[in-house]
Amino acid sequence: MDLTTTFTQSLDELIQQVMPSLVVVRGRRRGAGAGFIWSSDGLILTNSHVVGRHAPKLILQDEQEYKSQLLARDPNVDLALLSIKASGLTPLEPASVSPRVGEMVFAFGHPWGQRNSVTKGIVSALMSAHTRRKKQQFPVIRSDVPLAPGNSGGPLVNMRGEMIGINAMIMGGDQSIAIPASVVVEFVDRFISKKSGKAHRDKYIPEGVL
Repeated sequence: MDLTTTFTQSLDELIQQVMPSLVVVRGRRRGAGAGFIWSSDGLILTNSHVVGRHAPKLILQDEQEYKSQLLARDPNVDLALLSIKASGLTPLEPASVSPRVGEMVFAFGHPWGQRNSVTKGIVSALMSAHTRRKKQQFPVIRSDVPLAPGNSGGPLVNMRGEMIGINAMIMGGDQSIAIPASVVVEFVDRFISKKSGKAHRDKYIPEGVL
């Protein structure tokens, strides 16, 4: 088996691994963004700008449509946590290690309404960005993965099919920005802590925990 065949097979396995977790998010705008399954019992992650302050409708890979509940949102880091009444879903695992510059990555989403699209590129830089209020900084991933409207909220994954970030925006026309998995995990953990009455103030507290 030559290298091209091996790579193609590995890519096919990666797509088959990630695709069951990909979600269509019909938010406040006319188009649709993307999201992905965080837990088997119905937690979904996407961008804050995709949902706004509304609970969007979600479509899973089996074409089942659900009305979601907006649990938490933080416009400062452009993240939103939703829930649906479902079980036995396929979650996308976050990466346990940080991405490296030059690492090959893949963006999953629905650009221009084209369902279940995949684009590839490499990590260009690991940077910092200011929150919307410019009071704090948080890390971001910059890559040359092609994105378009409809990719927002979808996962950026590594060659192992692990989520390393959430695609958020296009920068300069040919560069893309993703919110790294470490920020995503912290966002979800803070919601769970606040829900259980154990919230504490550290780098930031999601301002929109409902």
